[in-house]
Amino acid sequence: MHFKEIEKIVHELMPKECEVTKVEPEGLSTVVYIKNIKAFYEREELIRRLAGSLKKKVNLRVDSSALMEPEKAKQIIEQLVPKEAEIKNIMFNPEFSEVHVEAMKPGLVIGKGGSVLKEIMIQTGWATITARAPTMPSVTLDGVRRSMIAEAVDRKKFLVNIGKKICQPSPASDWIRLVALGAFREVGRSCVLLQTPNSKVLLDVGLNAATGDPSKAYPYLGMMGFGLEEIDAVVISHGHIDHMGFLPYLFAYGYEGPVYCTPPTRDIMVLLQQDYINLSKRTFGVDPPYSKKDIQKELRHVITVDYEEVVDITPEIKMTMYNAGHILGSASVHLHIGEGAHNLVYGGDIKYGFTKLFEPAHTVFPRVETLMIESTYGGRNDISVNRIDSERRLIQIIQETIAKRGKVLIPVFAVGRSQEMLLTLEEIYRRNPDFNVPVYIDGMVLEASAIHTAYPEYMREQLQRRILSNNSPFESPMVKVAKGTDKETIVNGEPAVILAPSGMLNGGPSYEYLKLMADNPNNTLIFVGYQSALSLGSKVQRGMKEIPIMGDDGKTKLLSINMRVETCEGYSGHSDHAQLMAYLRNLRPTPERILTMHGDWGKTDEFARMAGMMLKKEARALQNLEAIRLR
Repeated sequence: MHFKEIEKIVHELMPKECEVTKVEPEGLSTVVYIKNIKAFYEREELIRRLAGSLKKKVNLRVDSSALMEPEKAKQIIEQLVPKEAEIKNIMFNPEFSEVHVEAMKPGLVIGKGGSVLKEIMIQTGWATITARAPTMPSVTLDGVRRSMIAEAVDRKKFLVNIGKKICQPSPASDWIRLVALGAFREVGRSCVLLQTPNSKVLLDVGLNAATGDPSKAYPYLGMMGFGLEEIDAVVISHGHIDHMGFLPYLFAYGYEGPVYCTPPTRDIMVLLQQDYINLSKRTFGVDPPYSKKDIQKELRHVITVDYEEVVDITPEIKMTMYNAGHILGSASVHLHIGEGAHNLVYGGDIKYGFTKLFEPAHTVFPRVETLMIESTYGGRNDISVNRIDSERRLIQIIQETIAKRGKVLIPVFAVGRSQEMLLTLEEIYRRNPDFNVPVYIDGMVLEASAIHTAYPEYMREQLQRRILSNNSPFESPMVKVAKGTDKETIVNGEPAVILAPSGMLNGGPSYEYLKLMADNPNNTLIFVGYQSALSLGSKVQRGMKEIPIMGDDGKTKLLSINMRVETCEGYSGHSDHAQLMAYLRNLRPTPERILTMHGDWGKTDEFARMAGMMLKKEARALQNLEAIRLR
């Protein structure tokens, strides 16, 4: 619907006494500014009538001329909100006529049926945006939330511009195609171009953090055939570096458009991208392809979308995100192209099996003609061990190591595997009083865990309840923070378990611990996550006993791997072969075409053959730079 038509409908539906001053498209919403909020709330059916007529999300705000002065409004908010809500921060955003209230219990800020929010708006004029405060301090979360207000002027201009573009009429597209730009017959640098005559959308823009070689690390953006400034939208499925690590590069070199993702993905992106900048030079001796100012620019362009919220991302493409079960905020992306011309599901990374963190990946969609599905463990023999057996083996290895007065190093991804391991070890600690081994967390594990506590609604119900009742497993007495503690002190101290990123030993704290621990046969290295073929972790896992490292004198020397090396399967955030096949069997409706991606060479082919045979549908394993016409 064109914006002029939207304006007309709003003015027709809104009573004169509400005093409408302005109607604006703002990103994915239509915003109506009025002076008389009391008159509006006397007719509560108005917001439903507006949303129903416009078929868009409608936000109501009070005109800036009718807003109460912030200091006085703050006092009223503190009076209206119960003290049990535990307000941590109140920040006013005049550009949007909004007040952001961060609290431990945001439900009490909202009130039953939104009663408290309504009263705040009637008395002060400010529209209240609530956010859950993390139970643990988070520099990243605090920085992101403050940045949203500090950058409000530029962000407002950007959102209005995007809103107007989305409201433009679009002619019917006579073709739709996909171009594979990364992570096809490989793992790392995930990137797909969805293109029609009228739309250009990128699905993920990742990098391969296991290598510093630009020809293998970065997606093939130069092969798109047009400039970055022509991209209409970028959709990020989740916050792992191989799916969003190259995104700031776009903003460094001309992209000015929107980035769509879930709220947790936005925060995790910022955390891991900043860390990548720090590690790039140190690990591979290469300059990162972007700077922190590019990450800040990216943040101004992020538009967050909740699960199952239907939104327009171009005039002809509607998007809905669904739980993918992989990490916090991970999404499978459903794209409805044209007026029913084609429906694509970009699965991202999915977990269709049990984890302590998340429910299994969503499998029911409105329509699906084409499915893009990962094949990390798509090979016929990629069957994970039973989770109960895996936990028994994990405990056994840890206890055997502790009995020898050794240390256990578990390389983990800061987001996902580290929290899964913390939950596993915390449960062992609660059930077995004799298991009183300290668990040190290092690097970004603490920061990532803090972000998890701000979004309990994205996790399993049992875990939600624990976080909401101030019993977060991430703050168990067994957990010790290694930040500020000398690594040598931990390695030379009492027996302990160490959780440290990166999960593939490519730099970061895990690599530093490896150098300190590798020579001692009493120590143990346990792999619990995927190891890319290019990674140091993969080489050690395959049995390499000597690895070249850079010494303090700048010269290369060999590090002997004398420590015990084990792999405990069952903790991956990816589906194994059986789970992938079960996902396909339970997918509704059954897709007409399956495209496999995100798997080592051979696994994508094998999985495509088996998926096609089972569903009796077309199934293909695309290669990088291959294009396919969907319609």
